[in-house]
Amino acid sequence: MQLPLYQADAFTSKLFGGNPAALVPLEEWLADDLLQAIAAENNLAETAFIVPAGRGYQLRWFTPGAEVPLCGHATLATAHLLWSELGYEEEEIVFSTKSGELTARRAGALIEMDFPAQPPQEIALRPEFTAAVGAEPLRALAVPGDNDKIMLVFAHAAQVAELKPDPRAVAGLPYCGVICTAPGAGFDCDFVSRFFAPVIGIDEDPVTGSAHTLLTPYWAAQLDREQLRARQISARGGEIECELRADRVLLRGTAVTYLRGHMVL
Repeated sequence: MQLPLYQADAFTSKLFGGNPAALVPLEEWLADDLLQAIAAENNLAETAFIVPAGRGYQLRWFTPGAEVPLCGHATLATAHLLWSELGYEEEEIVFSTKSGELTARRAGALIEMDFPAQPPQEIALRPEFTAAVGAEPLRALAVPGDNDKIMLVFAHAAQVAELKPDPRAVAGLPYCGVICTAPGAGFDCDFVSRFFAPVIGIDEDPVTGSAHTLLTPYWAAQLDREQLRARQISARGGEIECELRADRVLLRGTAVTYLRGHMVL
């Protein structure tokens, strides 16, 4: 059996920047263990799989180690590849996912994605947070009842840039991923972030769209603005335009095709 395979760099206008994601278009779902094995073989932060459904597609995302409920950069890469490589002609794409219905639409030269906002609330600082990331944050926040991500806020962007987390200690926290963020002074943006998730096979994610569903409502409240410019300051780096609109977050960015081919199973 041969399956098509595409790869694109998301949240960047330059090849080898942003966050790479693979896309495997399917006619029907394969067994979950096979989807996971393909994602592990690709060894990218995310591999997206789509199956046609109604007026759009069912969409699922897998890291090398697990399926995840929401992924921004692989959704952006999927939309880009549907328009640029797979002949999709409508201006909006509707995705059915484990996080509900998501849409991607053309917004001039950018692609705009519509995700649910996840406003985080402050939680107590704990010594293990500092030990895990190697510096003491000012605040810690999380979405109530959700252990998917914790957000650690620092005073300066340089502190976030210089973090050297301990992957084993980060994996030992009761959260799947750790967002570290600070105001964007010195980086030509409103806020910066980095994201670490070794427990699901990602020591550091180059650019994390889903993290911005927490970051956007937090920084919108801090800066009293609904439209924000963000940079994820990983080694590859990435840029995201963010907008808080009621209980939704609009994320805008671009992607660049890197690979088109087939896998043989």
